[in-house]
Parts: sequence; structure tokens; C-alpha cells
Amino acid sequence: MKHIGTQAFDTYRLILRPFVSLDAEGMLRNWAADPDIQTEYGEPVYSDIQQVNGLLKKYIDGYSSPGNYRWAIIEKFSGENIGQIAFCKVWEDCRTAEIEYCIGKRFWGHGYAGEALSAVIRYAFSFTDFEKLEAYHRAENTKSGRVLEKSEMHKTDTVQRFVREGIVPEGEVCYCIEKNNII
Repeated sequence: MKHIGTQAFDTYRLILRPFVSLDAEGMLRNWAADPDIQTEYGEPVYSDIQQVNGLLKKYIDGYSSPGNYRWAIIEKFSGENIGQIAFCKVWEDCRTAEIEYCIGKRFWGHGYAGEALSAVIRYAFSFTDFEKLEAYHRAENTKSGRVLEKSEMHKTDTVQRFVREGIVPEGEVCYCIEKNNII
């Protein structure tokens, strides 16, 4: 499968780029220490800069693999690291990736998550061999649900994660988009 890894690119209001060590303060301030974001996102809450530096080292070390896709989301206006978007799972055998994302509360309601999601979909289908992208949200996470509802993705019964685990999604709402359906 053709991989190009995490390359930097811009949208109208955002810069999506690989994480760098200078992102630690913004991550801690804007999202990694917020229990509401991290809990909904399914990640631990990071309470200090040392913990965030450990997470950041893991992200940066991951870039050594061309099959790693994880972008820092930078708001152009402020230069702030406001969140992240990534392919948290990649299944090469069926050319499918699962997308995850989070945006800091201060930046909610501006369409940033949707803008990043749309850009990553176009990036993946333009420069890689992925044929399908998937995402899901917990039914009670309505904010994430609105991002997916407004996106180019459509609802589907399940995603690869659940298929491979042999479980039926209960309480999760699944979405996908196929490369041949992109406009």
C-alpha cells in the first residue's frame, strides 16, 4: 500500500502538520488536560507538562513509520495548537483507516473539526491508496456526532474496528466514505 505519512498542509483557517516538541504547552492548555474532551475522545487526562511531553514523544516517534498519520491542528489566526486529527487505526489489507479527532473547548462551534476532517479526507484520497475512511462516535457525544453528520461521510452499520473485534456497535454511531464517492 502506498503511504506518505503525515505531511503538512493548510486549509482556509487551519494548518495541519506533524506534531513538534513546541506543541506541548498548547496541547496541555487547550485539550489534553480537559476531562470532558479526553473522556469523550477515549484518552487519559494529562495533568502536567511532563505527561504531555511523554505523549508528544510517542506522537513524534510514530512519524518514523510512513503509515502513521497524525496531525496537529493549528489555528492560523492565533497560532494555537487547538487539537488533533489522526488515523488511529489502519487496515492495509482492505485499504481502510479510522479517523479520530478532538478540538479544545475554546475553539468549539467554529467548524474547525469539520474543516480538518474534510481536508484529511481529501488528503487521503488524493495522495494515498486508501479506499475507505471510517469514524464513529458514542451516541451521547453529540458534538462529535454533529461534525460527522455535516461531513461528506455517511452513516453505516459498522466499521472495521467492530468487525475485527467481532462485536456489534451498541451506543456508537458509525460513518464512512469511500474513495469512489468523493466529489
